[in-house]
Amino acid sequence: MTDDRVRVGVLSLHNSKETKAILNAVDALGHDPEWLRAENTVVRFGTGTADLVPDVDVIANRLLLSNTDQPAEDLGLARTLAQLRPMLNTPEATARASHKTAAATALADAGLPVPRTALALSDAKLSRLREEFGDEAVYKTAIGTHGGGAWKVRSSDPLTARVGRRRAFLQELVGRAGERPRDLRVYVVDGEVVGAMFRYAAAGDWRTNVARGGDVEDATDSVSEGVLDVAREATTTLGLDYAGVDLIEGETGWYVLEVNPTAGFKGFYRATGVSPGPYIARQAVERAGGSVDDDRVATLASTLDDSVPACKPAPERVSPGEVVTIGFTEQVVVSGTTGTRTVVAKSDSGASRTSIDLRLAADIGAGPIHTVSRVRSGSSREARSRPVVDLVVGIGGAQYTVAANIEDRTHMRHPLLLGRDVLKYYHLDVSRQVDDGTGHTDEE
Repeated sequence: MTDDRVRVGVLSLHNSKETKAILNAVDALGHDPEWLRAENTVVRFGTGTADLVPDVDVIANRLLLSNTDQPAEDLGLARTLAQLRPMLNTPEATARASHKTAAATALADAGLPVPRTALALSDAKLSRLREEFGDEAVYKTAIGTHGGGAWKVRSSDPLTARVGRRRAFLQELVGRAGERPRDLRVYVVDGEVVGAMFRYAAAGDWRTNVARGGDVEDATDSVSEGVLDVAREATTTLGLDYAGVDLIEGETGWYVLEVNPTAGFKGFYRATGVSPGPYIARQAVERAGGSVDDDRVATLASTLDDSVPACKPAPERVSPGEVVTIGFTEQVVVSGTTGTRTVVAKSDSGASRTSIDLRLAADIGAGPIHTVSRVRSGSSREARSRPVVDLVVGIGGAQYTVAANIEDRTHMRHPLLLGRDVLKYYHLDVSRQVDDGTGHTDEE
């Protein structure tokens, strides 16, 4: 390796294992990682000048467009930074890959096998197209992740061209009769296949996502080179530097389902024993003109190091006088994809996650569902499954996006419960309560 150290920035506003693994790999390869996030990133520009802090040589884009209510905002941020520094997984490539029909159109145009798909802009036209897909079909939102925004529908099911604010489309249901539903994920970095895994659907489900409890199995040495070539070509066609390519086998061959620019590492590592993080780190270093030891990359890839990296920026500290105080009950502005409501919420420092009543969630268009949590409440010995959606919660002039549980709170007085994911930003005074409009200030 040369003596020149490369400064690699990872653009990521969340705390994922993947981000940490890439940053730790950059450090272990002898270069300088920087985590670009809200606490430390500043851009200044004027006529003929532009400065980025932290000052990096190259950026690996890990923004999760499928998990945000405002993907255009994150795309704008990525485009801003991509004009200042070389970027892996450019904003344009990431946007195209994250939008399923845009990706499928590009793949089909390149001659790659994709399932039969139909997009219509009106409810009536989409419903009329339904009969072309047989007794069962797949109904998806154009942007979604972890199996959220995907449903199996029958010919009699009514369809809408939008789910919330996201467009929806139809796709043929591909699979092999009599077999447990499965698909294949191939991880491609810099044109190289670093591994492949089969994903099997959990009992009673047809979706194979690991986040939904699916099983995984190493497939690196059991799939044909032709299938791996399709995964490589799909990544290249969409202009991505690294991606998890999802394929599914039908009765007549393999089809590309999706090409995920921010595919997860956890299930992949469990199946293959390989972490893509060091390979992405190597690609970033080399893009900036640096070099690494390939044997070192392979050694690091045998471990998924998702510990908190030393470069994680510290949160900005505020003086005690600046911390807003909220009460045991508090007036809160809560927003989803289609609406905003002001409600009285209850604070619960014993709950790690905020919870929203399912009727309020429907009213504001909370979603899409991106995972499912297991919650044990009260004296119950069995955990219950609850869908998790992103909400924007505003209190005291500040807004925070949190992943909230959806639950039936009709038997409770307050439709929103504030957990520690929100309360950590405030000082809690349990003696203070807000009238909920019924004349009561005590909890149910």
